[in-house]
Amino acid sequence: MVAPVFIGDEVTAAGFRLAGVRVRSPKEGDLQGVLEWANSSTSLIYITAEYAAALEDEQQHRLLAQLYPPVVVIQDIRSNTPVQDLAKQLRAQLGVLE
Repeated sequence: MVAPVFIGDEVTAAGFRLAGVRVRSPKEGDLQGVLEWANSSTSLIYITAEYAAALEDEQQHRLLAQLYPPVVVIQDIRSNTPVQDLAKQLRAQLGVLE
């Protein structure tokens, strides 16, 4: 089985590395290449909200909508960028009251 890939800051990556996850902390401009590598070499991708927010909107939507490998957006250790509440976003799009 192929280990999952974590994409995010180096501090958060340290914990994932200890858990046996392959980690990448790309510099600005290298994120696209790391995502292409991860898409072709793993069965699960974790990405911090900060790195996901660095993507263009269309690219971000495509990444989160892909079926394989699934992508999970997580909070980084510093909590600089909030993670979107998917359930709340779907309710708003469907016009369902909370």
